[in-house]
Amino acid sequence: MPTMADVAKRAGVSSITVSRVIANSAPVSEETRKRVVEAIEELGYVPNVLARSFRSKRTGLLALVLSNIINPFWTTVTRGVEDVVREHGFHLILCNTDEIEGNQEEYLNMLLQKQVDGIILVPAKPSPEPIQHIQDQGTPVVVLDRRRIPGVEVDVVRGDSDGGAYQLVELLLSLGHQRIAMLNGPSTTSTAVDRLTGYSRALKDARIRVNPDLVYEGEFSIQSGYDMAQAALRVEPPPTAMVGGNNFITLGALRGIRDVGLHVPEDIALVGFDGIPDHLMVDPFFTSSIQPAYEMGRRAMQLLIARLEGHAPAEFQEIVLPTRLVISKSSGQRINSRPDGHHSSDGSG
Repeated sequence: MPTMADVAKRAGVSSITVSRVIANSAPVSEETRKRVVEAIEELGYVPNVLARSFRSKRTGLLALVLSNIINPFWTTVTRGVEDVVREHGFHLILCNTDEIEGNQEEYLNMLLQKQVDGIILVPAKPSPEPIQHIQDQGTPVVVLDRRRIPGVEVDVVRGDSDGGAYQLVELLLSLGHQRIAMLNGPSTTSTAVDRLTGYSRALKDARIRVNPDLVYEGEFSIQSGYDMAQAALRVEPPPTAMVGGNNFITLGALRGIRDVGLHVPEDIALVGFDGIPDHLMVDPFFTSSIQPAYEMGRRAMQLLIARLEGHAPAEFQEIVLPTRLVISKSSGQRINSRPDGHHSSDGSG
């Protein structure tokens, strides 16, 4: 049975262009439209949007397309999603993109061909096309953990990354830190942009200039956290504290700090997002801004099913859930800063 991808290959266009021709949802040149229509006729392709109208009932399949299932944060999100799926008698398909657009496109094409009833999507990049592609097929979609993308109307469930970063920096400032490094994820991800915004806002509110030498952009990975931490420690004077853009970055930063002979929190404070679940650590260590991962997954799937069953509000929703500041050992005690950038504890707080 030919697929949309087969049509796209035959016509020499992308799958999204084929979708637009079928749904007549966006301007396409007459030449391109003709090639797509000819390819459809030659292959005998039946578009999903038509096949959907032929079937008498749903498939009972829902999908979660996320970025990195290895991360405990996403494991917890998935559990929240799965519990709601089971409560409503559906089945879940789980797809992991590794933040790669090509992987995302392949998964979305596969899911639409399987005629899933709805999709929760963690977009690999802030582009409206994948969401429009899903909506063009008449399939409900909810965006998770990302801000609403300009140019498309869609339901969104996310954590308050801006507010969480602000709280972390505010805590470090209260402990006497002024040279605070930000080790962040890619600027193509709205969560990283929001966390940088919160970091910058907290410094500005304290009348401290944002030092570009202390702001780093990498990936949401342990290796990237390691590399960024080591780079920050080569700055003169070095930072007295670091903020990790997610739990993997923070773990990598801890290793990077230790590998140059320094200790957390005695020599440098280290805080981050999401932390490590208590059952994976013998002794809770990281001061973290904790997003309600399980609740994010539950709310996203509840909203998707409500949209699917026609119970959701007419207007698309953007649900922003607050973070929770958990203070542990890694932020240390109040410091007395010295002009050389080093510090010593005064024993308070």
